[in-house]
Amino acid sequence: MPNADNWQGDVLRDLRGTPPQRAAGHGSAQGHGPAQGHGPAQGHGPAQSHGPGQEQRPAQEQHQPRAHTQDQPQPQPQPQPQERTGAAARAGTGTPPPSRSVPASPVPAAAPARAQRPARSPDSRPVVDSALTGTARRPRRGEPAAARISRAIRRIVSSSAAREVAEITRTAERIQQPVTTGRQIAVTSIRGGAGKTTVAALLGTAYAHHRQDPVLLVEADPALGSLPLRLGAETLRWTTADLADIVEPQMSLLDVTGYLVQLPDNAWLLPGSQGRIGAMLDTAAYERVMVALRRYFGVTVVDCETLPAEVARVALSAAQARVLAAPATLDGITSTYAVLQWMQGLPRHMIAGTVVALTSTTSRPGIDVEAAAEKLRSTGATVHVLPYDRHLAAGGALRTELLARPTRLAATRLAAEVFQLSQKRR
Repeated sequence: MPNADNWQGDVLRDLRGTPPQRAAGHGSAQGHGPAQGHGPAQGHGPAQSHGPGQEQRPAQEQHQPRAHTQDQPQPQPQPQPQERTGAAARAGTGTPPPSRSVPASPVPAAAPARAQRPARSPDSRPVVDSALTGTARRPRRGEPAAARISRAIRRIVSSSAAREVAEITRTAERIQQPVTTGRQIAVTSIRGGAGKTTVAALLGTAYAHHRQDPVLLVEADPALGSLPLRLGAETLRWTTADLADIVEPQMSLLDVTGYLVQLPDNAWLLPGSQGRIGAMLDTAAYERVMVALRRYFGVTVVDCETLPAEVARVALSAAQARVLAAPATLDGITSTYAVLQWMQGLPRHMIAGTVVALTSTTSRPGIDVEAAAEKLRSTGATVHVLPYDRHLAAGGALRTELLARPTRLAATRLAAEVFQLSQKRR
């Protein structure tokens, strides 16, 4: 875990609301209005489509110089006379005419257009290289057959099936509550290997299964993120950085989903990269995407970078609820407890809106997991324990039908708790 002197001060300033020097402040990530420079006032009218394969007009063509007009008085610009003057000048010099007959009106200097990359459709890339697909073994169930049979017998003998069904029903009703504005839930961790991507995939799958409105999963960890692999995506094309230059307020949900990866149960994935090393995502691009997409999706789950990354800090401050994934190990508990103690000095809503997902990485952890969870709860944070699951431990595509029953129940309860916390903050 990094030293508190080299990053916690930055996190503290960001989460307390101090505006960063690079952006206009985190409040823009929650304002959800089109005042991000995407509107027609900056040269992006509705007739300017940003679909795949469409070429953008070069910027220099919008500001064609007009020949032989410096000596002519121009109380008010008139496009037609200037065009005739420019054509006459070209006739004497042999200069070929431009491709358009009438130059575009110049953009006022007070509202310069935001530079955009050409909306060129990138090539699709497979999530798993073809040379590696043969190395994966057949996925296993989350628990052995003997454990499943023993649990079924205990349920019959103890007559606990009705109670379990009632609990599942109550949990599903909590997840299905309507929202007035899209809820953003950020998942992060203190260090790598804590299971944050697995937790993000479990949350997104639970919301997509129980909710009727569209659910979005965003990979804000572009360097080596594995969220597409966990969600079973086969190919990737558009990324978060690409969509930041494309999405516009006037676009419909159908337009937006054309750039996303479709998942089962009305869920969609926005990858952070195409699996390339060195891919970057800046905070300005992340904020543009999240502000623009929030109105289309009822719940958005963000798989953030590991703290203290800059995008992760922005995502945490803009989200209505936060999930901190921590491994059920002695060093994982120690680091997480130190961070929660530090968070007690932040505004109350920060730790009150944080849920610790304590993930068991082995079937026999080296600590008392329940006792460790109680210690973490003493800081004011909510703690949920995700039991060990052979299917999750394999690291492949998540298939809910192969999860152990305790894992499915724990993941659903975690999703309900996080969603309830997100409803308390507007």
